[in-house]
Amino acid sequence: MDPFTAAALTTAVTATVSLLVENLSHLISYNWKLYTGLKKSCEDLFDEVKRLNAFLVDNANQRSNSTQWEVLVDKIRRTVYKAEDVVDNLLIQAKIDQESNIAKKLIHKTYKNRNFTEEINEILEEVRKILDENQHLFEANPMIDHHAEKVVQEEQGSSLENHEVVGFDEEATKVINRLVEGAECLDVIPVVGMPGLGKTTLARKIYNDPKISREFFSYIWVFIGQSTCVKRDILFNILKGFTNSFDEFKNRNEADITQEIRKRVANGGKCLIVLDDVWDPNVVDFVKTVFPDNKKAHRIMMTTRHEDIARSVNKYPHNLKFLDGDESFQLLEKRAFGVSRCPVELVEHGEAIVAKCSGVPLTIVVIAGALRGRTSEIDWKVVRENVGKHLIQEDKLQRCVNVVRLSYNHLPQEKKACFLYFGAFPQGFDIPAWKLIRLWIAEGLIMSKLSGNEIEEIAEYYLNDFANRNLVMVMGKRSNGRIKTCRVHDMLHEFCVEEATRLTLFKQVCLTSDQDIVLSIQNSITCRRVSIQSSVPQNFISKKTVEEHVRSLLCFSSKQKQVDFSNIDVKFIPNAFPLMRVLDIESLKFSIPREFYQLLHLRYIAISGDFKELPKLFTSFCNAQTLILNTSKPTLDIKADIWNMPRLRHLRTNKPAILPPPTCSSSTNSCLLQTQSLVTPESCKGNVLSKAGNVKKLNIEGNLTPFLETSKSEFFSNFQVLKLLESLTLLNDNKSNRSLHLPSAFSECLPNLKKLTLSKTRFDWNQAYRLGQVKNLQVLKLKENAFTGKSWKMEPGGFEKLQVLWIEMADFVSWEASNGPFPRLRSLVLISCLNLEAVPLELADLDNLQEMTLDNTSKASESAREIESEKKKKQADPERGKFKVTIPY
Repeated sequence: MDPFTAAALTTAVTATVSLLVENLSHLISYNWKLYTGLKKSCEDLFDEVKRLNAFLVDNANQRSNSTQWEVLVDKIRRTVYKAEDVVDNLLIQAKIDQESNIAKKLIHKTYKNRNFTEEINEILEEVRKILDENQHLFEANPMIDHHAEKVVQEEQGSSLENHEVVGFDEEATKVINRLVEGAECLDVIPVVGMPGLGKTTLARKIYNDPKISREFFSYIWVFIGQSTCVKRDILFNILKGFTNSFDEFKNRNEADITQEIRKRVANGGKCLIVLDDVWDPNVVDFVKTVFPDNKKAHRIMMTTRHEDIARSVNKYPHNLKFLDGDESFQLLEKRAFGVSRCPVELVEHGEAIVAKCSGVPLTIVVIAGALRGRTSEIDWKVVRENVGKHLIQEDKLQRCVNVVRLSYNHLPQEKKACFLYFGAFPQGFDIPAWKLIRLWIAEGLIMSKLSGNEIEEIAEYYLNDFANRNLVMVMGKRSNGRIKTCRVHDMLHEFCVEEATRLTLFKQVCLTSDQDIVLSIQNSITCRRVSIQSSVPQNFISKKTVEEHVRSLLCFSSKQKQVDFSNIDVKFIPNAFPLMRVLDIESLKFSIPREFYQLLHLRYIAISGDFKELPKLFTSFCNAQTLILNTSKPTLDIKADIWNMPRLRHLRTNKPAILPPPTCSSSTNSCLLQTQSLVTPESCKGNVLSKAGNVKKLNIEGNLTPFLETSKSEFFSNFQVLKLLESLTLLNDNKSNRSLHLPSAFSECLPNLKKLTLSKTRFDWNQAYRLGQVKNLQVLKLKENAFTGKSWKMEPGGFEKLQVLWIEMADFVSWEASNGPFPRLRSLVLISCLNLEAVPLELADLDNLQEMTLDNTSKASESAREIESEKKKKQADPERGKFKVTIPY
């Protein structure tokens, strides 16, 4: 085990120990009569595990390369896992003993034959032994030697630069123009992109371009890297670019070296300093100090994989593009065959290979290296089918792995397990951000004492940080700019799978027709999570084996349609994995057997089937945080008392859910539910909404006529209790073409609403001003026939905070906006507004408007171009982001 593995493993173990402390606390607080001596043993174990937890938390960011440390971490892991299994079993027993309903008790297996006292005492002794025998390690934790890390850094900068460059001509021209043109003052041009995209390659191409040598009197290359942040070393490397006589400055201080550089810059002409691989924006600020303010148009060009660092030094960095298909194949051909052409019979395979490389040059170069000298079609076919594996498993490709490992090693310890978790999803899978965040939390990978909204904000911060570090590709964004879907490049995905397997964070299983999942993981006693990456065969679960160590089961079918899942197999899940916390089998279809309710530790449940209702027994899932339910029926009747599920925060259904009224046993306070999507209009009664006071997102689908009728406006007034509601969707499925009325109290009932989506509501355009009165509204999406009528004539004021306006399939012909609305509007989208003759020209006066998209709205395209022309005339500041009009054809 290398030091980085030991450090990452420490983080995974720390998360598990923290969760064990929490569960022990819950166990001790149960009001039930424990076996003789067991309560005292649990309390003693609680105290000792708290000591262990405190040590691990305090040292989470300490890295040691000693063999003792590696052995200790592994020993702690195995002991803690054993403790976790026993405590989780005890929690089930405690829950069963509390249950007064005999029928419910019969569902759950009991543990009366187990000697829990003996098991707890054995684990207690193991924990005490670990603490006693390793006290010297607890008191002193030497930091690792960064030498190995530095070697990797120094190698990665030259991975592409010594070969012919492909696909960077246009990119180089753009950056060179920014370097040689522009203001006379000092300017910084960042080049930003994910690992392997060719930042250093592009920078080297620019650095060696004749135009640079003609334009700049001095141009200097300085490699920074993540650990080369000693100011004096950076200064000395800059000075070496000015003179070969630098020995006399080896013993000088920072001030002397800085003064010498400033003198040389002042006496010369324009100067360019290239800072390669910047990890800290303070480096750029520091280098700026060597330039005198002499108006000579000096420049700093930097490369970084961090978007936030790039934007901190220049609001408009140069984002490096991915290679297109032709460029990718050209690069593969040159690296595999040199000056020769690719044989005709290999072209198809080559094109398929580069398609899997997603336009990342380093990946293509690595694969080309594996193919160099091979002209057998069989060899190319094997590579085509196993591109991802070649990225990790071939020794010749270790440099590619090192690039990924460098970014991974630089992550804060608390984020490493979350990053590796991307490997649990299939390659090329667009991961919904909300799903990823909920899974991280349910898995216990977010180490925080916070809960509720705060821990979800931390999780979203982690995701944004991965995106900023270019470790994650953002595939889609929401209207408010937040990440909607993401994925990791295949190269990074393979790394995540390999590293997670080494750390036993999860095990990826690709089953064949003659395998079952239990047999596939039996030899991995510390594997806590299983991810199935293929369609499920018949022999899915063994009915003979119990694997208590498994906490998560994720299934991803390779088929587009849901796979039928035998009820017989489902019955075996609770027996095979009795302590499961995460069950994501959304791609499978099954009925719920009674045995399913034995899984009392479930936090995250994603299932699909022909469900007419959610049974009352679902209330027994007292630890459930997220419920995702897909049904083929038109509605889903919720019989479970969701208002009495103490940890439930997100309820998502693909069909409208009929919410239950609160029962006498329901808590008197609002439940923790934040997401309710979808629900029927009939569910939105006063007694129901009063229990949903914490809801932030609510999607309503059904016949909205009684819900929005003016004569029954008190129905909608129930929304006044939803003080935290930020996102609301109203989808009317009434088959008639009857127009509805927007309640006059709409804005008063929704004071904190930020996003509103309407569809098929058929409001009259003369009522639209009421939406403008929603004071915090930022995103408004008007979809199919949300409003009807020939004209939208806007009234003065309103829409003060609106940033995004989306109008789709509206039948209006004219749109008048002469009263200066939308002072903060930045994006306008018009889709299939076939009759709209023109976009209001007054929108050209909106300073914040950045983009306009007209799709299948051809009549208004001429006015959109006019607005574009007017915006260009009024754009005095060239540094300001350009206005963009998109009109697809």
